[in-house]
Amino acid sequence: MKKHIVVIDDDNLILTMAKDFLQAAGFQVSTSDSGLFSNHIIYSSSPPDLIIIDLMMPLMNGDHKIKTLKSKDRSRNIPVLLMSSKMPDELRQLADAAGADGIITKPFTSFGLVQTVRNYL
Repeated sequence: MKKHIVVIDDDNLILTMAKDFLQAAGFQVSTSDSGLFSNHIIYSSSPPDLIIIDLMMPLMNGDHKIKTLKSKDRSRNIPVLLMSSKMPDELRQLADAAGADGIITKPFTSFGLVQTVRNYL
């Protein structure tokens, strides 16, 4: 069975690129353009194997969404990667503070995205 990845980002171009890259690598991919309105995907009958969340989004930033996910029993053990165009050191600090398992820096390549996802599965 294919591993299920959820990508949350308010930029449709990023969502499309990430979905295309991950599907080409054999993953099942669901996307959402809002951290606030993504629970129906995350808490569905088949929860994702990994979640990628953009840092800067309207209504709910990615770091806040990660804190919420990590505080709930149903999502606590799902690996979560924080994604941003911030410098890697700063992004890693924000990810650590939020409880994220890792980071993805933008812009990303197909190879880099897929390798990072595989490392956390």
